[in-house]
Amino acid sequence: MLITFLGAAGNVTGSCTMIETQGRKILVDCGMRQGRDEQTAPVKDGFVFDAREIDAVFLTHAHIDHSGMLPLLVKKGFEGPIFCTGATARLCSIMFPDAGYIQEMEVEWQNRKRRRAGRAEIEPIYTVEDARRAVKYLKPVSYDKIKTAFDGIDVRFVDAGHLLGSASIELTITEKNTRKTLVFSGDIGQKDKPIIKDPIYLTKADIVFIESTYGDRLHAETRDVKEQLRDTLKQALARGGNIVIPSFAVGRTQEVLYTISVLLEEKSVPGLEKVPVYIDSPLGIAATEIFEESSHEYDEEALAHISNGVRFFSFSTLNVAQTVDESKEINFDERQKIIISSSGMCEAGRIKHHLKHNLWRSDSTVLFVGYQAVGTLGRAILDGRKSVKIFGEEIQIKAAIERIEGFSAHADKAGLLEWISHFPKTVEKVYVMHGEESVSAAFAKELLSRGYNASVPVLFNSVDTEDVAAVSSVMPEEPPYKADELHELFARLRLKVEGAEAAQAKRMQQEIEALLKNWE
Repeated sequence: MLITFLGAAGNVTGSCTMIETQGRKILVDCGMRQGRDEQTAPVKDGFVFDAREIDAVFLTHAHIDHSGMLPLLVKKGFEGPIFCTGATARLCSIMFPDAGYIQEMEVEWQNRKRRRAGRAEIEPIYTVEDARRAVKYLKPVSYDKIKTAFDGIDVRFVDAGHLLGSASIELTITEKNTRKTLVFSGDIGQKDKPIIKDPIYLTKADIVFIESTYGDRLHAETRDVKEQLRDTLKQALARGGNIVIPSFAVGRTQEVLYTISVLLEEKSVPGLEKVPVYIDSPLGIAATEIFEESSHEYDEEALAHISNGVRFFSFSTLNVAQTVDESKEINFDERQKIIISSSGMCEAGRIKHHLKHNLWRSDSTVLFVGYQAVGTLGRAILDGRKSVKIFGEEIQIKAAIERIEGFSAHADKAGLLEWISHFPKTVEKVYVMHGEESVSAAFAKELLSRGYNASVPVLFNSVDTEDVAAVSSVMPEEPPYKADELHELFARLRLKVEGAEAAQAKRMQQEIEALLKNWE
């Protein structure tokens, strides 16, 4: 069995792992790289493998960093099933076309500039139509049911507690009369989160792939997220300006709305009942409708609120901005308001317009409720930049910048350790993935100290499960990097192999140095 790490190895986004067994090629996730991780894209508009050779995809959940390249996979010739939970399929049915639309609009904007500069036009990675075609390949699977994908290849999805429909994946493969169980954590959720049930713990595996987004830290705030939002809203309302909340359209937007609705019910934020709340994201609106229709999947606390008459997604001050004109009107309305808009990392979509109109105002508040990847506009604002460039215009930052980490849908270090602790320390291997390289390295070191055979895999490398020392690379022949970028990449990769065997580290070093020499 050959395992190839095609994404989220030493970085956060772009989750994608290939399993080759019994003449089959299977992907676990096929996500889009975001922020600085885009630099690790193997080629500008494709993959290092032939999409037509992929037999199936197992998708952990709908977030774009796990699912966002599936429309491109289909565009490139993939025709197999994409197995996922029912809720994931429903969410992807709206997220894929939205991603295609955003890419079309971004490319259209870039092409206007390129035409004026006399440069060749570019094409979007995929279109809305490509995305709609991809939806047809989604094959819903129930939680906890064993699904035989192919002879000798069984899969089971269990609730990961991260997002509606999110799953950890248990993949059991029988090869040459030997059975191996591979467990992919997906994104592990926090316990006691609104709406979403707690993660289910698996206990048996030969090889474990675990995320490490917050693998080096505990979530800073110990207070209940409702209390944090209550206090932040009190301060923001007192400033008198708008409250802009960059939010992931799927999951985070609904959690924020849920919490606002409970605060309204409790009447614990004076004046909140007079402030209009806007969802300014067509995707966020559509996702909210799916969440509203999925109450049978809520946790017990959410069901108790419903029985008491709380309307999470239809309270009296809630408004939606579906069209572009409705979105523009928000910024011409002089009333104080709460604007929840995407994208969550401020890289695209309507949130950039709201930031442009509000960042320079000292009475405004920008409230971050989600992770901001290195290299994104959101991270730049959160890190304290004095000004940022939006749509080519330099915008001074005078607004109050606030952050509530408690909304995080990811387990922190303690949660990750609790999840892995259910596996015996005799598992053959633990691969630490989906984290910034220093974070993954720190978490792998922690697992080593606890007796697990853990390491951070190297992006684009393959390992043979029958010979763990055998390592090969699927780096493309054509250089995707300039030489100076490769030097930076090598410095980053070197951090990843500190825990590797000396022979493997030496081979990697020689391979990358050879690439540097040839490409310079």
